Amino acid sequence: MGDDPGLIDAPLLRALRGEPVEYIPVWFMRQAGRSLPEYRAVRERATLLEITHSPELAAEVTLQPVRRHGVDAAILFSDIVTPLEAIGVDVDIRPGVGPVIATPVRTSRDLRRLRPFEPAADAPWLAEAVRLACSELSVPLIGFAGGPFTLASYLVEGGPSKTQARAKALMLADPATWRMLLDRLADIALASLTAQVQAGAQAVQVFDSWIGSLSARHYTAHVLPVVRRLFDGLAALGVPRIYFGLGTGHLLEAIGSAGPDAVGLDWRVPLDEGRLRLPPEVALQGNLDPVACLAPRPVLEAEVADVLAQAPGRGYVFNLGHGVPPETDPGSLTHVVELVHAHRTRREGLAP
Repeated sequence: MGDDPGLIDAPLLRALRGEPVEYIPVWFMRQAGRSLPEYRAVRERATLLEITHSPELAAEVTLQPVRRHGVDAAILFSDIVTPLEAIGVDVDIRPGVGPVIATPVRTSRDLRRLRPFEPAADAPWLAEAVRLACSELSVPLIGFAGGPFTLASYLVEGGPSKTQARAKALMLADPATWRMLLDRLADIALASLTAQVQAGAQAVQVFDSWIGSLSARHYTAHVLPVVRRLFDGLAALGVPRIYFGLGTGHLLEAIGSAGPDAVGLDWRVPLDEGRLRLPPEVALQGNLDPVACLAPRPVLEAEVADVLAQAPGRGYVFNLGHGVPPETDPGSLTHVVELVHAHRTRREGLAP
C-alpha cells in the first residue's frame, strides 16, 4: 500500500529505508500552517476543524509548503485529535491553547465513550483529503496520528498540560484502566493511518509528543507494549514508520525497541549520539532547534551546518527538533531547504 510507482524511489523514502540518496531530504514538522500567509488567508474563512473536514481545504493547506519551500515531503494537514472528534468526543481546538476536552476520560466507565474509529463512516473527508493532495504532489505524502500516551494525556487532563500529572496518576493508580485506554487509542491511530495509506500516503509518523514526561521505567512498563503493538500493526502497511517524541533523550533505547523504521530526535540529543544509541537499521530524523529559524541568516546557516556535520551518511532525513514556530519567516525555511540540499550535493560531488 502507498506504493505510487513514480514516487517509490523518492529521496525521502529511500532515506527512511536506509538507502543511498543523491541529497539529504528535508521536511518540517508543522510546515503547513501558522507560519505561512497563504494558510492564514485560509484561516480567515475556516476554523482548523472546518479545514480538516473539507478535503479541498485540507489538501490545499497540505500542498502550500511544498509549493513554497520545495520540501521533499508533504504531511497531511490535520490534528491528532480529529479521529477522537470524529467518534463523538467533545473536543475543541482553541487558538493559542490546543485541544480542550469538555468531558475528560478518567475512569473505566468513561472508556465506553471511546468506540472504535471507522474512517470510511466517521471521517470520509480524511481519505479524500489524502487522495486530493496526492493527485497534485510530486513528492511523498506523510500520514500521521497521535501516539497513545499523548492522546491519553489530552483525554485525561482535559487539555494541554505541562506535567501530564493526572494522566500519570491514572497510569500508576489504575494500570488496568490505563492499559485499556491506551489500547483503544492505539487502535484508533492504526485505523486512521491505515485509511491514510490506503488513500495514497507513502510514509507515516506517530506523534507521541509528550512521552518525554515519563521516566524510562514508567515508559517501558506502561506505554512501550502498546506502542510496539501499534508499530507491529503498521508494518502490514508496507510504508516507512516514523516515531517522534519531545524530550526523549532518556528514552531512546526504549523507543528504538518499539519497532519504528525511523526516530525523530529533538534538538537536545546530537545526531551522532542518537546514531550510537539507536539500532543501526533505524533511520534518524531531525533535529535543528526550531528557534534557529528566528535568528539572523548567518546564525541560522551556522546552526544548520552544525546539524549536518553530525548527520549519518545514510538513513537520515533533515527536520526540526519540533514544529515550526508560528512567527517564522517563511523565507528562512526555504533557505534551510536550499542549504540542506546543497550540502549533500557538494559533499558527494554530484553537482558543480
